[in-house]
Amino acid sequence: IGLELLDRVLPSVERPGRYVGGEWNAVVKDWDAVQVHLALAYPDVYEIGMSNLGLAILYDLVNRQPHALAERVYCPWPDMAAALRRVNLPLYTLETRHPIHAFDVVGFTLQYELNYTNVLEMLDLAGIPLHASQRDQRHPLIIAGGSSTYNPEPMAAFFDLFVIGEGEEVLLELLDLVRASRHEPRTAFLRRAAAIPGVYVPSLYQVGYHADGTIAAITPAEPGTPATVTKRIVPCLPPPPTRPVVPTVEVVHDRAAVEIQRGCSEGCRFCQAGMIYRPVRERPPAQVLAAVEELLRNTGYDEVGLVSLASSDYGEIEPLLQALVARFAKEHVSFSLPSLRVDAFSVRLAGLVQTTRKSGLTFAPEAGSARLRQVINKNVTEDDLLATAEAAFAAGWNRIKLYFMLGLPTETDDDVAEIARLSRRVLSVGQRHRGGRAQVHVSTSTFVPKPHTPFQWLPLTDLDVVDRRQRILREALRGRGLQFSWTAPTTTLLEAVLGRGDRRLSGIIERAWHAGAVFDAWAEHFRPSVWRDAFSTAGLDMRALAYRERAEDEVFPWEHIRVGVSRAFLAAERIRAEHGQPTPDCRDGCQRCGILEAFAAQRRLASRGVWQCP
Repeated sequence: IGLELLDRVLPSVERPGRYVGGEWNAVVKDWDAVQVHLALAYPDVYEIGMSNLGLAILYDLVNRQPHALAERVYCPWPDMAAALRRVNLPLYTLETRHPIHAFDVVGFTLQYELNYTNVLEMLDLAGIPLHASQRDQRHPLIIAGGSSTYNPEPMAAFFDLFVIGEGEEVLLELLDLVRASRHEPRTAFLRRAAAIPGVYVPSLYQVGYHADGTIAAITPAEPGTPATVTKRIVPCLPPPPTRPVVPTVEVVHDRAAVEIQRGCSEGCRFCQAGMIYRPVRERPPAQVLAAVEELLRNTGYDEVGLVSLASSDYGEIEPLLQALVARFAKEHVSFSLPSLRVDAFSVRLAGLVQTTRKSGLTFAPEAGSARLRQVINKNVTEDDLLATAEAAFAAGWNRIKLYFMLGLPTETDDDVAEIARLSRRVLSVGQRHRGGRAQVHVSTSTFVPKPHTPFQWLPLTDLDVVDRRQRILREALRGRGLQFSWTAPTTTLLEAVLGRGDRRLSGIIERAWHAGAVFDAWAEHFRPSVWRDAFSTAGLDMRALAYRERAEDEVFPWEHIRVGVSRAFLAAERIRAEHGQPTPDCRDGCQRCGILEAFAAQRRLASRGVWQCP
């Protein structure tokens, strides 16, 4: 794409820095000197996509291969999309400004259901046919990975294949196959790709339905196709990227980041990430220290995020933080822990990394009452929270933020009232230590049942009920020292339907996009009426789909996707939830969910030898 064309559009759009590339540490390879070209596509704006660590890991890994290159492309904001169409300019990557239709593979990261229409927007802007069935070897291979692909069916019509699970090894295997199969018909290539563990090719499966619209069976369409696809698991974390691209405009997480641990052992029943990212694997402390050293030298950042689903569960977190603070104190480098347990130990950890200005601490009790926390297996007591508050306010913090969810299974108005009572108790602890400076910020979001969790069978709580319970909290959390914020559940219904939908939704997603649905995750662009009309035209009722409880033996749209945690374990956890029975942390003893057996089988796969486990 010539600069003269960009000169015609960039002066007229918001934040043109999103679209120019040229960032520090961006990898620009000789296009003609490599054999496989991959465009890594994130279906949201630059500021969101540049904050995605998974994308940065794959970008670094592919660009280390001498025969391949990876370049980046993000979804242009509507003003830029209109400008591209106005001058007939195809969507392009930032590194070399090649149109993405010129790449061999376009790999999308799917992290959130409300980005699905953005995928279609990007394909259309690139001049690539939307449907996999309309593409052949003249077109790029369109693939996807990410947490949303653990139910890939709503987007099945648009992708040639999905990578299920962790992509570090399987992506390189796919790129090798692309290189070796360049002149094969697309159908022959897809059959070979389906033999790679962790690769799901939707066109090789057929779905049968009962008369009531529920799924009867999901079966291979031809012999030799595996009946199920099990997620890929890397045996140990690959070396972290230490020369990441430094953005030219401010992004959501504008800091360096090191993944210190993958997976979580706590077993919260509402949490999809805690199920799909098992088992826990920790990065050795020495590797973290070395990575931080290189990151700071290569980027100029003065803040480093230590990334994990549960940072305070990392086995050597305290000595690691002590070593980091001792090493980088003179450089005034700060460290952040994005996920802390509700306990005094976490306060001590926070004290290590916030030695000067103590701005605030965030904890997630998730539910107000002890009963409801037992239902969701959030093993936090009221005494735990109050002791944590005591330690925090006594150590000099003025502000604590508490996260809760509304609409959890079995929730009552009394459970919601407990959120206010508990928050006021935390505030009283703060006032005793910090006087009028003490603040408690309460934030709520709406719970959405997700695939591969113990609550995958359950209905979404009626949003009218959620709205009423938000009003209860707005009234109960008035007063000095208290703040209340909430997520309006305007998009919750759509998220719930798309998250557990089947491949019939592909047509609805396409219809909504044609009607103008784009950037649905952004409140200013979300148009509920467009989606209601799209579902109505298809003869489907969004509310009926979201509010329906699934039968115990119902075949799910994701039945053929295996995450290593067995359906039997999830069903047993659902029963334990109904009886308020806790399940211990996996670190206290194996709970026999099935992931260790799956992991053992994965470790027998031949490794590419790209990195060595310590």
